[in-house]
Order: sequence, then structure tokens, then C-alpha cells
Amino acid sequence: MASLKEVIMSDDFKKEKHVPVIEAPAHVKKGEKVKVNVSVGKEIAHPNTTEHHIAWIEVYFLPSGEKYPYVIGKYEFQAHGASTQGPNTSTIYSEPEVTISFKTEKSGTIIAYSHCNIHGLWSSQVDLKVE
Repeated sequence: MASLKEVIMSDDFKKEKHVPVIEAPAHVKKGEKVKVNVSVGKEIAHPNTTEHHIAWIEVYFLPSGEKYPYVIGKYEFQAHGASTQGPNTSTIYSEPEVTISFKTEKSGTIIAYSHCNIHGLWSSQVDLKVE
């Protein structure tokens, strides 16, 4: 049986439309607000249809020297063009992008996961240095 870590995919977001792109400062001061934007489809647009869409994004922070990450946020995207008239008949489509803020006094790693309803789990990460 495969473990979860074996099925989480990652790649360069300039070549792959499923990778969550994390935009965050590389350095902050202790206690300073860290503003993070996570999106899917930055360079190559991801389809957002009833049949093929990003269902959710989760963001975590793993402080240096700690074993377990903290959940910063979980975001579900519910509108993919479906309506009572059928698939792709609505004019409402969620965009898989979130902006969040948090504070920390430790350096660490920001980790994002996204889930495509067809192509599964994707992940990326960036380091954050706290001075």
C-alpha cells in the first residue's frame, strides 16, 4: 500500500498547472505579519470546470527544529460552473487563490497543498527567515 507522501506530487509551476505557487517574503522581523498568497495556475492556467477543477488549498507552517507543522488555513472552492441546469451552465467560477497572514517568531517553512479533482495532491514549499 502506498503512503500519502508517495502520492503527493510537485514540480516547477512554470511547467505544471497543478502546483500551488507560494508568494511570501523571504525575510521578516520577529512578530512581523507574514502575508502569503497561494494560487494554482500562475503560469499555466488550470481548468476550472465542473469536471476538472482545484477543490481546495491548505497552508501550513513548519517552524525550524519542530516536528509538526501548524495549520495556517484550509480553503475550499465550491463554485465550478455547475447549476441546476447542468455542468458548466452557471456563470460562477471560483478562482484557486488565497491570501493569508500570520505572525511567527521562528524561521521555518511555509508548505502549501492543492487538490485537483482529477490529478490528485500537489505540494510546494518556501523557506521563511525570521530575524
